[in-house]
Amino acid sequence: MAAPLLENLSESLGSPEPAVRLILSILIGYPCALVYRRFLFYQSPTVIHLFHALSGLALAAFNFGSQLYHSVVCILVQFLMLRLMGRTVTAVLSSFTFQMLYLLAGYYYTATEEYDIKWTMPHCVLTLKLVGLSFDYYDGGKEPSQLTSEQKKAVLSSVPSLLEVYGFSYFYGGFLVGPQFTMRSYQKLVAGELTDCPGKPPNSVIPALKRFSLGFLCLVIYAIFSPYYPDSYYLTDEYEAQPFWYRCVFILLWAKVILYKYVSCWVIAEGVCILSGLGYNGVVDGVHQWDACANMKVWLFETTPLFGGTISSFNINTNAWAARHVFKRLKFLGNKTLSHLTTLFFLTIWHGLHSGYILCFSMEFFIITVERQAQALVRDSPLLTKLANSALYPLIYIVQQFVHWLFMGYPLVPFCLFTYDKWLKVYSSVYFCGHVFFLVCYLILPYLRKALVPKKPRTEKKQE
Repeated sequence: MAAPLLENLSESLGSPEPAVRLILSILIGYPCALVYRRFLFYQSPTVIHLFHALSGLALAAFNFGSQLYHSVVCILVQFLMLRLMGRTVTAVLSSFTFQMLYLLAGYYYTATEEYDIKWTMPHCVLTLKLVGLSFDYYDGGKEPSQLTSEQKKAVLSSVPSLLEVYGFSYFYGGFLVGPQFTMRSYQKLVAGELTDCPGKPPNSVIPALKRFSLGFLCLVIYAIFSPYYPDSYYLTDEYEAQPFWYRCVFILLWAKVILYKYVSCWVIAEGVCILSGLGYNGVVDGVHQWDACANMKVWLFETTPLFGGTISSFNINTNAWAARHVFKRLKFLGNKTLSHLTTLFFLTIWHGLHSGYILCFSMEFFIITVERQAQALVRDSPLLTKLANSALYPLIYIVQQFVHWLFMGYPLVPFCLFTYDKWLKVYSSVYFCGHVFFLVCYLILPYLRKALVPKKPRTEKKQE
């Protein structure tokens, strides 16, 4: 009975059935959170873990059928590693190796040339959860003086139970599309500690509805405009026949629309986390905060004219996970650039095995490098600083936003088209304008810095 209903709903919405199942599954998180608040908040941890595990398994079965066994197996293996290997580097490396190889094998055997919603989509989220779990348990064996403030918040004093690990992994607010959160946060949720009213369910209905409304608005925007900006249009003769300026503007508008697909899912899922209490983030200036699970800073995302601003506002929890468990743990390399490149490489293969991911993240590193050079130039040049703060700023902002979104969409082309033959065709049609632009900027900015930034006077050594 459900299948025909989903088929009809899919046809009426003009969306693939797997996408409809995914959105419905994210929305089902809201009644699940209400059930938890109304009936389970005062129950024992065992009952709550069981509810989270079974509800998440039901969502996995609804979306991926018998393929849910992949997540079941990986969670069990992770638990056994924690139990049998203890707080050792071997346990961390074994966890990292097994979980990543399992994910990459999944990518290899299920890969197509299209964006498909299949079991590997939530599994990449699960992989970070389970690897992070091994790191947090390992950190629990260190002296407090050896831990950073972030690590102190996440450390585990003992091995969680198997049911606890399943409840953590399948929690309905984060299983399918994220956000990332630590086992310690999950334990606080189950213990009833994540609330603005000690001993009672949190007053989070209004904050949750606000995020739901914003996420739903983004979903509507995507549903209305995405048919006008399909990925497939890039590969048509019609696109290639358009004027150069049109092709560039299409990339800009396409990027804005395509990203709403991710924004809407993350913001709606965040609302589920807030409703349950997992989004509670303490009190700042007397105001209760609900942004612990925020994966998007939507206002910053919409208004920033900087590439760095967009990156810092997008997929926040995944970026924070990579910073905490990859970038900062590579401190022993003694080179921030090398640590940054290694982190980007990790994120590349975590997303998948297509060449488009490699190109996207390598371009991200190059673009951010050039932007930092440009920011340093403006900051250190009195002339450019004065111009940036002048009455011309609104015009500068508009131009900056156009450049920002044009070249934000540029590396998204291979990210969404995946394969070499497709993204190369698109880049050829716009004459590799993004590559040329940033290469020229990279080469010219040092010379502009010499010309526009006044040299600091030498300070002569005082003679004794």
